[in-house]
Amino acid sequence: MNGKPFDIKDLSLAEQGLRRMEWADREMPVLRRIRERFARERPLDGIRISACLHVTAETANLVRALQAGGAEVALCASNPLSTQDDVAAALVHFFEVPVFAIKGEDTETYYRHIRSCLAHRPHLTMDDGADLVSMLHKERPGWMAEILGGTEETTTGVIRLRAMAREGVLAYPIIAVNDALTKHLFDNRYGTGQSTIDGILRATNILLAGRVVVVAGYGWCGRGIAMRARGMGAHVIVTEVDPLRALEAAMDGFRVLPMMEAAREGDLFITATGNIHILDRPHFEVMKDGAILANAGHFNVEIHIPALREMSVGEPRRVREFVEEYTLKDGRRIYLLAEGRLVNLAAAEGHPSAVMDMSFANQALSVEYLVRHGRALERQVYPVPREIDQAVARLKLETLGIRIDQLTPEQERYLASWEEGTS
Repeated sequence: MNGKPFDIKDLSLAEQGLRRMEWADREMPVLRRIRERFARERPLDGIRISACLHVTAETANLVRALQAGGAEVALCASNPLSTQDDVAAALVHFFEVPVFAIKGEDTETYYRHIRSCLAHRPHLTMDDGADLVSMLHKERPGWMAEILGGTEETTTGVIRLRAMAREGVLAYPIIAVNDALTKHLFDNRYGTGQSTIDGILRATNILLAGRVVVVAGYGWCGRGIAMRARGMGAHVIVTEVDPLRALEAAMDGFRVLPMMEAAREGDLFITATGNIHILDRPHFEVMKDGAILANAGHFNVEIHIPALREMSVGEPRRVREFVEEYTLKDGRRIYLLAEGRLVNLAAAEGHPSAVMDMSFANQALSVEYLVRHGRALERQVYPVPREIDQAVARLKLETLGIRIDQLTPEQERYLASWEEGTS
């Protein structure tokens, strides 16, 4: 590491982590092409990046692409339970990346790691949940003049950053990678759908067929979860606060109920809203004995765990690695998965590499865009430029061997004209 600081679990896991990275790289051809171009062109030379992301094999391959472009990257975890310790070791040992992440770290360590990552004095930030950006604004306001911009990976983070922009406190431009079509249509829907179910099944080994699964939230993540649960034979109920999304869920064939009604019927509850206390004391009071609670949202606040603890007798009992049993005063048992944190990353491996390929391609190209244009942007949250979204989609199709049609000059003229109509 040439004397660079780091804080990881075990450096001896590096070989194992490298193999995991190589396996993921096989499924990430778009990012690989970007890495190869970056290595030739070096568009990020001299740029320091502080990244607060899930420390997974896919993230490690993003870091490799940024390094190939000339960037110096420091990395910390965006969730205390999402780190793959072998990957963290591989990044330190083989790629000399300062990594501050340990799976299972406590809250104090989590925030200390973010501070260590920020000590890199970044020109650019990459965030997944906006904890790093929030801390930077609160604790290092004097550094803002050096910062060109940042990117945000997830829905929860974009919500926080837009609130900062509305209040006039956001100090530099942020690109909302989460809102790219090639991110949320695939990562949020297919990635979250598959990986959430994967995490639940690894944690519990339950049979989904025939069970009542309640999905809270019908955004792109909720859509994916509901679709995958139904595909495995579950009876799916959706809860929503948005009338348009609720109507869409109903027309997609799902039952739509208020959570108080769904709470009486559900066997498994999955939150995916980005909001607080979606499952709360009144819901716990009416749930069945044996109800299972899982969270697919970014922060561990969607399930009101302190209320569940207050309603319980004694301390929760760990019955499986990621399953805690809460016994209520009337004898009913409620099971909480992965401490209410992101179940797909805490109890499994997160999204499949093939969808993260597009998400992280957006990240890499957005960073390149900010290096070129960041100084000209306002202190706002911006969408991913359309040309980047389109480029990622084209590259993905190419790597899949899929060819599509192109408009003829005649068709382009027709679409640009108002004069032609029915003939």
